[in-house]
Amino acid sequence: MNCRETIERLYTFLDRELSEAEVAEVQRHLEACPPCVNMFKFEASVKRLVKRCCGEERAPDALRERVQKVLRQYP
Repeated sequence: MNCRETIERLYTFLDRELSEAEVAEVQRHLEACPPCVNMFKFEASVKRLVKRCCGEERAPDALRERVQKVLRQYP
């Protein structure tokens, strides 16, 4: 796995949406690549911050539906 592939999987890795094999691949790459580890740490800290700041709030249903509609357009 190269840096580009690792970065592309960071969000799904952080959200625990990868298979065990994919998790192992990402972890192996992170263990050997300081720049990707830095990116991982940054994204993980952003995710924690968003969760802490917005964890209790819920978007209005109309907004959630619009966002979901847009997201379904992408593979």
